[in-house]
Amino acid sequence: MRTSTQTFKIKLFLEKAENSLLIAKHLKEECPEGTRHHWQYWAITITYYAMLYAAKAAILQKGYEVKTHEAARNALTLLIPNEREKHDLELLGKTFLEDRHITYFEEAMTISQTARYQARPSYTERQLKDIFEKAREFIATISLTENHKNC
Repeated sequence: MRTSTQTFKIKLFLEKAENSLLIAKHLKEECPEGTRHHWQYWAITITYYAMLYAAKAAILQKGYEVKTHEAARNALTLLIPNEREKHDLELLGKTFLEDRHITYFEEAMTISQTARYQARPSYTERQLKDIFEKAREFIATISLTENHKNC
């Protein structure tokens, strides 16, 4: 993790996150018969990358950049507010990352890696749907925290 003043990248990473999620949704919903598991593992992979792009945006909001997946995961944990900060943010009606969002990211990272590197499908359609919904929440939360920052 290194410091960065390139805040213009925040918007770009959020756009990549949102567009990647749209691509994953298309793959998830439009896969031709007989190719379902091939399209699904790409949907899982793209969904995870959507979360990674959003994570990079959140980390940049705090003035840092990361280059690796592990660094992104580790840096995200530093973005969780303490109890006093949570209380203050709730009073102000502001959105913030919570422990569950880190769990969502870690789950997506794991299932994506497994989906990419195993020869046979190692996930269910339910897992794909679950990871996709968690990614939507994760990205929306980060987008909202960026919007609050600009208010």
